[in-house]
Amino acid sequence: MPSAQLPRAVFAMDPVHLPLLFPEPLLARLRRTADIDPALVVRDLADPAAASALAGAEILVTGWGCPRLDERALAAAPKLRAVLHAAGSVRSLVGDALWERGVRVSSAVTANAVPVAEYTLAMILLAGKNFFALRESYRRTHTQPTSAETAPIGNLGRRVGVIGASRVGRRLLELLRPFDFEVLLHDPYVDTAEAAALGARLLSLEELLTRSDIVSLHAPDIPETHHMLDRARLSLIPDGGFLINTSRGALVDHAALTDELVSGRLQAVLDVTDPEPLPAGSPLYTLPNVVLTPHIAGSLGNELARLGEIVVAEAERLAGERPLEHEVRHADLARVA
Repeated sequence: MPSAQLPRAVFAMDPVHLPLLFPEPLLARLRRTADIDPALVVRDLADPAAASALAGAEILVTGWGCPRLDERALAAAPKLRAVLHAAGSVRSLVGDALWERGVRVSSAVTANAVPVAEYTLAMILLAGKNFFALRESYRRTHTQPTSAETAPIGNLGRRVGVIGASRVGRRLLELLRPFDFEVLLHDPYVDTAEAAALGARLLSLEELLTRSDIVSLHAPDIPETHHMLDRARLSLIPDGGFLINTSRGALVDHAALTDELVSGRLQAVLDVTDPEPLPAGSPLYTLPNVVLTPHIAGSLGNELARLGEIVVAEAERLAGERPLEHEVRHADLARVA
């Protein structure tokens, strides 16, 4: 099909991400589907240099670094009919004006869930072996642990509590199936039958915290989940229990969590914190029972191509007048990230 007949599309993101999101084979597929110039990557939708391209754009291919799509942005793109987001959450990207105009939105959040779930699985397995404490002990003493020290550990029958049957949560539940864990789930939008189909036993949040050896957070950051793990709920996790957070730092009361970790009662793997990063003087950087990682669970490096693959496939569906597979609807934002 000649390029003049293809829908006009524009990249809107930080250009540093473009080569990893769309390596050459993916970029070639996208250019067969949409008239898009890889040399034009817009960060400011009010930029006069981008005005002509935006004026004719039917599709915006967005990513990290794209400005919020509010009334002003939409005025620059009067023909816009779809936003294909090569990243996860669209909550901070899309404004009410976009929904009111009927612009369709798609997100690559499903692809981003894959490495987050993989990271979480790795941390669960290591936590069950008490890897982090034993590593510190070995560094300090240069001796192997005694049988008495290793008797309480292991992954056979370990109780893993998953908070949130989000895309990451569901992917993690899939990954947990081959292991000999007892898997517990809390999610207010899931019933007992669906939880069982996902391979988990549905519990209230308080029951899950009380019963779990390892708790993994996968809920969205919405007003209802702010500090959902407060001081009272953190106290329900059994002594020596692990908290893994790869979701958002605001889900946890970090002052309360810091107190629990400084006391040594709990252990934690935190890929996200509140604030992020933590202040330089935070004790969490040096506590032996805490593993801090700099928000690396999500897509990095060559994993970004998964996000681009979803965008290209969605563009092909648009061109073929087929339904979007990863469409986000306005009503979804009340309960998703």
